[in-house]
Amino acid sequence: MPPAPTPPVSLSSLRKGARGTVTDVRDDAQTLGDEAQSTVSRRLLELGFIPGEAFEVIAEIWPGGDPMAVRLGNTLFALRRREAGAVLVSVEGG
Repeated sequence: MPPAPTPPVSLSSLRKGARGTVTDVRDDAQTLGDEAQSTVSRRLLELGFIPGEAFEVIAEIWPGGDPMAVRLGNTLFALRRREAGAVLVSVEGG
């Protein structure tokens, strides 16, 4: 019998080495301050943080772990923890 799926967690709560799949991007209405009134969630979706995409947390900047380096496909992104907080993920082996 396969293990029960784990509930999604925020990408911002993960540490180096964590990997899994993006499940959702929450719209928290945080704007980026640009002319188009883009939100953090919209920008993340435009970058490819869409449900079903595989990710891996590559590194964390110390002290504090902010920003974090996340690989999505073949691309490496640096995300602030508050930005990563909008991304919900399912973790492998979780």
